Amino acid sequence: MTLNRGTKETGETKIGDDVLIMTGVHVAHDCIIGNNVILVNLVALGGHVEIDHWAILGGASNIHQFCKIGKHAMIAANSKIVQDIPPFILVGKHPAKYSGINSLGLTRRGFSDAEKSDIKKVYRYLFRSDLNQSDALERIRKEFQGSSNIEDILHFYDSSSRGII
Repeated sequence: MTLNRGTKETGETKIGDDVLIMTGVHVAHDCIIGNNVILVNLVALGGHVEIDHWAILGGASNIHQFCKIGKHAMIAANSKIVQDIPPFILVGKHPAKYSGINSLGLTRRGFSDAEKSDIKKVYRYLFRSDLNQSDALERIRKEFQGSSNIEDILHFYDSSSRGII
């Protein structure tokens, strides 16, 4: 694998704890990788990519520079990612599309059925309803107050600079 140090502009590339980086992975300059991330064989990260905790990137996936991958997201093998991937979801196909929530991964990490149900409902509003994104986000803000998982999703959407898949 190749791991590039940070540039003078940003200063560092950060790799979290308990990260599995397999054969042939390329991590470009100024990347930030959270804890418990898995980068399967031949994953290539462009510069300034951010990957949050517990994300899994399937083999031979390519992540464009400045993209963000949310926590507990799982990306299918051979994916080409050019926009941000929100937390808790499965992404697959070509071009990369929402394929549901990462239910198995969330179960393995102790998420309750109620938590998974709320996450699924939120993404149903965002990806499978007739609501546009801003209307869906407004509805989610009103309906799901006080849930830290939903707050994580809302914060991710609010801070996205490349757009969401």
